[in-house]
Amino acid sequence: MEYTLIATCAFGIEKILSNELKALGYDDLHVENGKVEFYGDEMDIAICNIHLRTAERVLIKLAEFRAESFEELFQGTKAVDFGKIIPVSGKMHVTGKSVRSKLYSVPDCQSIVKKAVVESMKRTYDREQFAETGAVFKIEIGLLKDLATLTLDTSGEGLHRRGYREHSGKAPLKETLAAALVLISGYDGNRPLIDPFCGSGTILIEAAMIAKNMAPNMERNFVCETWPSFPKDIFPQVREGARSQIKDIKFPITGYDIDTYVLSTAKMNAKKAGVFKHIYFLPSDYMKHRFTEKDVTIITNPPYGERLLEDEHVRKLMEKMGRDKAVHEDYEMYILTALEGFEKTFGKKAHKNRKLYNGRIQTYLYQYFAEKKKEADV
Repeated sequence: MEYTLIATCAFGIEKILSNELKALGYDDLHVENGKVEFYGDEMDIAICNIHLRTAERVLIKLAEFRAESFEELFQGTKAVDFGKIIPVSGKMHVTGKSVRSKLYSVPDCQSIVKKAVVESMKRTYDREQFAETGAVFKIEIGLLKDLATLTLDTSGEGLHRRGYREHSGKAPLKETLAAALVLISGYDGNRPLIDPFCGSGTILIEAAMIAKNMAPNMERNFVCETWPSFPKDIFPQVREGARSQIKDIKFPITGYDIDTYVLSTAKMNAKKAGVFKHIYFLPSDYMKHRFTEKDVTIITNPPYGERLLEDEHVRKLMEKMGRDKAVHEDYEMYILTALEGFEKTFGKKAHKNRKLYNGRIQTYLYQYFAEKKKEADV
């Protein structure tokens, strides 16, 4: 059956997500803030859940309608034939969000939608009550400027939960954002990669999976696999296909950090992700570190600094990074930071910068190209 599907993502990486979908063979994409709409069937649901690196969830779009009153919300929801979607024993879990809409009370909207879903189910099953003891069907009501969108979540836990990161540092970077940084850099495993502030290793692990062409979510499960109506052979087929596409890495990937405990967690995470043999994790104080490698890509999320003394320390780190770039013109640097006045501290204006959100923190990805790459691009 063909559906309208929605792959959601963090603000600022919609283009990266749409590029991923195009690479998987999808066209007729509709890109909006925080999401990309496209068309697909059950096989496509499995492919996207397993292969997309920057998507947060894959949703089925059920309906879209104007709702300026609770009655309009109720009737618009009730019009959907939920009996064709949810089995009689299905557990109906409703979530919601509202932005610049007359119906601003999310709990009230969730309650109205749940009642409407039950009324729709009554039509199909000719009964008054439902035990809700079976598989979970997570329905979301999203309201934006009085436009209501009903969706059904096929992913379950967010797609950033790859399953490898049981341990993380003080300020972990989401796996999906880390993958986005790597994809923005164009890194494909054909040159050395370094993260001098690697923390729990997320950027390096995502980079290794990209270099190995390893699907990010092939070892985890998804809520739609529990649905009685979802074909049982599809996900095993897609996982088998994904495993057959894995290749080896030619160039070294290295992570440095001053915190040896965090490095030990990075090693555990890399082992669980299946990429440990490809990544070197080494202790190093960046202020004393001297780079000797040639033609390197650096992708990093340095410490932000929340207090005055920390902020001053971060500035010294970034000043040194600027000096390192001046010495190593063949290096590419991609630095995600919330530090104000970063380019002045670094000592050079970035060739490009991009606004991204690390959770709720507004950051910028400053991109410094190798001199030969800059000249080639011109």
